[in-house]
Amino acid sequence: MRLTSEQIAQILSLSRQIVGGDVSVSVFGSRLDDGRRGGDLDLLIEADHRPTLLQRAELKSRLEAEMQMPVDIVGRQRGGDPRAFEVIAMARGVRLE
Repeated sequence: MRLTSEQIAQILSLSRQIVGGDVSVSVFGSRLDDGRRGGDLDLLIEADHRPTLLQRAELKSRLEAEMQMPVDIVGRQRGGDPRAFEVIAMARGVRLE
């Protein structure tokens, strides 16, 4: 995974501040491939409630500013029926801890 421990801590901290303490965060996409360079940061944000558009927008904006890379966020409600793209993100994602 092409994220430092400091970046992971930053992602988790901001996610908890903005979405809530019950949030879980997974990374999927190109950042999981150590052989690649560049690319954006794809995050699956899961909580007991579906993260709102405003929460996702604020998280995206703050992460992009602090990490200096493009960020894409997929938000879903834990336990709900997953949408098609959420199924892909859940199958390929690695949960941050």
